[in-house]
Amino acid sequence: QVQLVESGGGLVQAGGSLRLSCAASGRTFSRYVMGWFRQTPGKEREFVAAISWSNSDTYYADSVRGRFTISRDNAKNTMYLQMNSLKPEDTAVYYCAAKTDPYRGDYYYTRTESYGYWGQGTQVTVSS
Repeated sequence: QVQLVESGGGLVQAGGSLRLSCAASGRTFSRYVMGWFRQTPGKEREFVAAISWSNSDTYYADSVRGRFTISRDNAKNTMYLQMNSLKPEDTAVYYCAAKTDPYRGDYYYTRTESYGYWGQGTQVTVSS
């Protein structure tokens, strides 16, 4: 079992930066692929970024690549999302998640259904 709690959301002007944190508790946190997703009202939850348990592999949605950086500190049981050059279209509730589905290919890092544990979300609002 894994429990996840996000923090760090808030209001920021376009072009600004925020760092989100995801604190995890439970067994063998370091062995899970971890991901960030985001969702706005009326839209499907969409993939943002993911990171392997070893920090060797990272994956990004095209819309955030080059602006966002995902990282994790297994000693602290914490995952981070550094968001730079924020745009109004980045406004959403951001969720962290732990991937529970066995590896089937890199594509599945981007799929909501691959993740079995979710946090409550943290609101990010980017003003123009």
